[in-house]
Amino acid sequence: MPYESRQPFWKEAFALSGSVVPLVAGNVLLFALIGGLISLADWAFEEQTGTRLTIEIAPYEIAGAALGLLLILRTNAGYDRWWEARKLWGGIVNQSRNLAVSAIAYGPEGSSWREVFVKWVAAFPHVARCFLRGQSNSDQVNALLGPNASSQIFKSAHPPSFVALTLAQMLKQASSQGQLNQFQFIQIDKERAQLIDHVGACERILHTPLARVYSIKIRRFIALFLFTLPFALMHKLGSDWLVPVVTMLVAYPLLSLDRIGVELENPFAENHLGHLPINDISAKIERNLLGLLQDATLRQSPCLPTDRDLIYKPSA
Repeated sequence: MPYESRQPFWKEAFALSGSVVPLVAGNVLLFALIGGLISLADWAFEEQTGTRLTIEIAPYEIAGAALGLLLILRTNAGYDRWWEARKLWGGIVNQSRNLAVSAIAYGPEGSSWREVFVKWVAAFPHVARCFLRGQSNSDQVNALLGPNASSQIFKSAHPPSFVALTLAQMLKQASSQGQLNQFQFIQIDKERAQLIDHVGACERILHTPLARVYSIKIRRFIALFLFTLPFALMHKLGSDWLVPVVTMLVAYPLLSLDRIGVELENPFAENHLGHLPINDISAKIERNLLGLLQDATLRQSPCLPTDRDLIYKPSA
């Protein structure tokens, strides 16, 4: 889908869809409840002893600033991963188009080679998307290449490499038969190789999350800060019954920033907020490449190739 214009301020300010509010609401209310229990305990203790269970708020002002900085660093680290994945998929878009254009411009004449080649290129982003999401089947790949070819792809150890290998074999065959000169072969194969480079970089993001020790330490810091914050608030607020409300208001942004960092760590997972729209990107690549075939009027017959035709078999 194309970029959508920004929504009105108030609509986004109170939106729940796409927000972390449903994910952090339980913990926010839990800390508010803890603040209320501490206030109740302080009231009972004061009734019995005449002494309040309060501590100075000054240390919390310093600790809050440090905690905010740590959360910003965590969020920025997650956003860097999301941004890098976005650029990598932009590269997949460009390389797929370049590869298809080169195949149409320089590929063998008067055969279905170009059509089969472009369909395999169009299948690549769908295969990469499914691989990054741990999916073992794709309706789009079935439609492009047929169920037999799709089954072979997803049974392989590394489906994107299987597609890239098939494309390389097709290029090698065309070159060995003199239908691609050496310069054309090198240039087209370079475009093909870069597709695997992009997928490899996406795998690095997928399989190397942010260090867990960093996440554990920040969350312990948040928990300690919010557990003890009511004792400091009772020293400043005129009524103990305002403590749970203020605790909730402080907990909401802290827990939200922490959750945003978590959601951005994996930009490929559909169950994460703000994931990359790689379904739409893959579909757009397919439409573009099949449109190139139509524009070039390369279809040699009114019938599309059969499943057997679309399973490439190198010549003996």
